[in-house]
Amino acid sequence: MHCPFCSHHETKVIDSRLMAEGEQIRRRRGCMECNERFTTFEVAELLMPKVIKQDGSRQPFDEDKLRAGILRSLEKRPVGVEAIESAISRIKHKLRASGEREVPTQLLGETVMEQLRGLDEVAYVRFASVYRSFKDLNEFRAEIERLEQEQNG
Repeated sequence: MHCPFCSHHETKVIDSRLMAEGEQIRRRRGCMECNERFTTFEVAELLMPKVIKQDGSRQPFDEDKLRAGILRSLEKRPVGVEAIESAISRIKHKLRASGEREVPTQLLGETVMEQLRGLDEVAYVRFASVYRSFKDLNEFRAEIERLEQEQNG
């Protein structure tokens, strides 16, 4: 790490501390040349896989788009922000843990539905109706019956 004051190439770490719930490291450093001190922050850079759309095109993973879809499904539902953010974190973790550089939208959609199902069944059915393109009331009914069977079985 070069010193931001004198650009000397040798600095030493004086103190390191975990921050942001272990997601970040704060380091106090000292320059070996001018003795100035400065702070650096270290975070793991984890790349999300690209998303393969149904038409074959590829797009970067968009967390804002994911969050918007989930929030739309949860509109006027009694689910807290922390639960939503945890679900988004689990979705991102599952995608990264797949080890793939590209994932199909089907995998992403199924993962979102899995998380929504745990948060709120109404939101799950809302999302599923759009994601699976329910065409009529019978498809809604079949999905609700499937949910009820899984709960009771």
